[in-house]
Amino acid sequence: MANKFLGMWQLETSENFDEYMKAVDVGFMMRKLGALAKPNLSISLDGDVWTLKGITTFTTSEAVFKLNEEFEETTADGRKVKTTFTLQDDGKLIQEQKGKVASTITRELLDENTLVCVCVAKDVTSKRVYKRVIG
Repeated sequence: MANKFLGMWQLETSENFDEYMKAVDVGFMMRKLGALAKPNLSISLDGDVWTLKGITTFTTSEAVFKLNEEFEETTADGRKVKTTFTLQDDGKLIQEQKGKVASTITRELLDENTLVCVCVAKDVTSKRVYKRVIG
């Protein structure tokens, strides 16, 4: 199941992302940049080490991790959080972030070319849909 996530994905649609960024305490300027960005998401796996990169014209963020192991992540907007990724039996890749504000990001494949990313913090939910461009 993990191999189905691998590849390059491009953001197609985004709902309520500004409200999500407010909920996780992203500053005004970074929210404005985030609203303008149409990121690519690169997901790769080398042995048991995953690399997830968010790539925009403004910045590239990278998380390198092993499943079920907590690590310190610096988010694209500079927040420091403790993060754990898990791959669920139902095929969802779950990213739990613990910091000033807790957040859960769930990535799920609708089909081989559609990745849905649901971001939840406090009582705010954002949905972002990516299409496969390479993989």
